[in-house]
Amino acid sequence: MAEEKKGCASASTCSKESCAGCASANKKNPFEVETNPNAHIKHVIGIVSGKGGVGKSFVTSSVASMMAKAGYKVGILDADITGPSIPKMFGVHGPAVGDDNGTFPIEAEDGTKIMSINLLLEDEEQPVIWRGPVIAGAVKQFWTDVQWGDVDYLFVDMPPGTGDVPLTVFQSLPVDGIVIVTSPQELVQMIVKKAYNMAGMMDVPVLGVVENYSYVKCPNCDEEIHIYGDSHIEDVAKELGISVLGKLPMDQKFAKAADAGQIFAVENDYLTEAKTVLEKL
Repeated sequence: MAEEKKGCASASTCSKESCAGCASANKKNPFEVETNPNAHIKHVIGIVSGKGGVGKSFVTSSVASMMAKAGYKVGILDADITGPSIPKMFGVHGPAVGDDNGTFPIEAEDGTKIMSINLLLEDEEQPVIWRGPVIAGAVKQFWTDVQWGDVDYLFVDMPPGTGDVPLTVFQSLPVDGIVIVTSPQELVQMIVKKAYNMAGMMDVPVLGVVENYSYVKCPNCDEEIHIYGDSHIEDVAKELGISVLGKLPMDQKFAKAADAGQIFAVENDYLTEAKTVLEKL
């Protein structure tokens, strides 16, 4: 199989069998920014969604907790500046402190390192009313100014859509791949393709898709009740050539754990395929 032409700016039109010897293959991304000198991060994984309301932050926290339970050093960069929810789910509070070398992330009870705008505000309920360029700049600072230390997997919880922040993350951070979060509605399946196509335009690999709110289990008979209708995620994934990394039910225990700041205490066995894919990076 020919070597994948990741570094080529015109991979779709390149006729070479391999990137070997091609100047563009080794060309540094001019937009990429350097991480903090006291950060040693092996893998950067973006968690994205084409629209809001699909439980992207829940999936981010669940995947991060799963990898932490497996013994990996994990961090979460909360790039959803105007709607941060990661600190609440992990039960952490600011203010984050630092020194001349940068800011320290705050560690949750399970060891997950977290940086979020809510950890820098005097009042956690204070709204962040910033324009796009300022928000994008804050996200870059979470990369350049935070002393993450040794991290095996840094998960970037992105805001919904394909706007300033996803663009900034794709351009400025060395993203190894993204996970797309969706729900069963037909409308959202269309939005999956928008996120997928944006990743393709930015030359970022799509590791797979997670469907949230797939069904509710009857507490009496265990029957799966499809509140949003039948799932078509396998068909969409097959069409796009990506893997389904998990289908998560609506479960009260997840909501209770998130509200209590104990999301890491819940066993989530629905994402084992995601773990397998991440470990192969």
